[in-house]
Amino acid sequence: MRKKVSIVGAGNVGATAAHWIASKELADVVLIDIIEGVPQGKGLDLLEAMPIEKRDSHVIGTNDYADTANSDIVIITAGLPRKPGMSRDDLLATNYKIMSDVVGKVVANSPNCILIIVSNPLDAMAQAAYRQSKLPRERVIGMAGVLDSARFRTFIAEELKVSVENVTAFVLGGHGDTMVPLPRYSTVAGIPITELMSAERIEQLVQRTRDGGAEIVKYLKSGSAYYAPSAATVEMVEAILKDKKKILPCAVYLEGEYGISGYYVGVPCKLGSKGLEQIVEIKLTAEEDAALKKSAAAVKELCAVIGV
Repeated sequence: MRKKVSIVGAGNVGATAAHWIASKELADVVLIDIIEGVPQGKGLDLLEAMPIEKRDSHVIGTNDYADTANSDIVIITAGLPRKPGMSRDDLLATNYKIMSDVVGKVVANSPNCILIIVSNPLDAMAQAAYRQSKLPRERVIGMAGVLDSARFRTFIAEELKVSVENVTAFVLGGHGDTMVPLPRYSTVAGIPITELMSAERIEQLVQRTRDGGAEIVKYLKSGSAYYAPSAATVEMVEAILKDKKKILPCAVYLEGEYGISGYYVGVPCKLGSKGLEQIVEIKLTAEEDAALKKSAAAVKELCAVIGV
C-alpha cells in the first residue's frame, strides 16, 4: 500500500509541494483547502500530468477532511501569505486561528500522522500545532532550516562558481531575521567557506540569506516564495517516508538541547520513519551560542503573544 501525504492549503506552496511529491512518486497526495473547486481543479490537473511523468501517484483535491484520513504525513501550509512590507510576525494572530482549526481536524482524521508545519511565522506556528495536536515532539516538525540552508548554498555556489552539489550549509535558529547561518560549518567539497572568501563577503551572503524571503516578496509584490519552500518541505517528506536518517536543519521542540527548553528552534535533526529521530548537538562558539539564544528569545516573544 502506497504512503499517503495530505497537504492543507492548495495555494502556491501546497500545490507545488503536491507536484514535487507526485512527480517523485513518493506517495499518493490529498490536497485540501477551504475554497471550493481550487484543490479539486489543481489535484485533477496534476493527476492528468502523471501519465506524461510516467508516475502512478494518485492525486485528489477536496474540501473534506475525511478524505485526509490515515495520512502518514500532513503538511500544513494554510495561512495568509506575506505582502511587501510585512514581516512573518505580522501574520501571527490570523494564522494562529487558522492553525488551531486545521490541526484539530487533521489529528482527528490521522492520529498517527507526522505533521510538517510550513505556515508563518514558522516557529510560533509549529509551537501552536504541537500544543494543539498533543502529539509527541518527534511528530511535529517545522520546515525552515532546509529552505534557509538552500538559499545560503545557492548564494555560496554562485559566488564561488561551483556546483551546488559541492556546497553544504547550516542555518540554525528561528526562521526570520534572527536566523543563525554558520559559515564555519558551511563547506565546498569539505572545505569551509571561511577559507574560500573574505569575512566581509560571507557576512553579505549571510545577510542575503536572512532576507531571502523578503527579497522574493519584493519582486512578486502579491505573494511569497513557493518553489524553494515546497522543495524544502518535500526533502523532509522524502527523508521520513524512505527512512533515510538524513540530517537536516529543522524547527523542533527543544527540551534542554543547546541550553534551550520549551520552544521550537531550528537545529540539526536526523529524520527517519518516526519523524524526528535525533537532535544533533554541535559545539558552538560563544558568539554563535549567543545568536541562537537571541533567536530563541524572539520565538518566545511570539509564543507569548498567542499563549502557546
